[in-house]
Amino acid sequence: MAREVEKNSYEVMLENASGKVQIAEEVVAIIAGLAATEVKGVASMAGNMTRELVAKLGMKHLSKGVAVSILEHTVSVKLSLNLLYGYNIPAISAAVQDRVKDAIENMTGLQVLEVNIAIAGVNI
Repeated sequence: MAREVEKNSYEVMLENASGKVQIAEEVVAIIAGLAATEVKGVASMAGNMTRELVAKLGMKHLSKGVAVSILEHTVSVKLSLNLLYGYNIPAISAAVQDRVKDAIENMTGLQVLEVNIAIAGVNI
């Protein structure tokens, strides 16, 4: 189905296609980050210090707090989230896992093996 083409880019094999389709890891990370923030109770993605500094300078990094690993035609995702105070952490985490898995599989055709979540903080 998918095979590594170059670093951080993967080719998806399509039947009856008139060319090839390549999907960058960054694209999968952006899909995961956007899907996660759509879940009620998620305040924001949590990133590392460099990405936080870039965000404060006004540059938006849509894959902040997301790590993606693609092997063959499967994807593993790790998300770092800030949640809103008062929400049930296990329920929010399960909703995020489902939303991210569905979004990646529907948009890319890649199979999601796992969506791991780290709760980095709680916003009051």
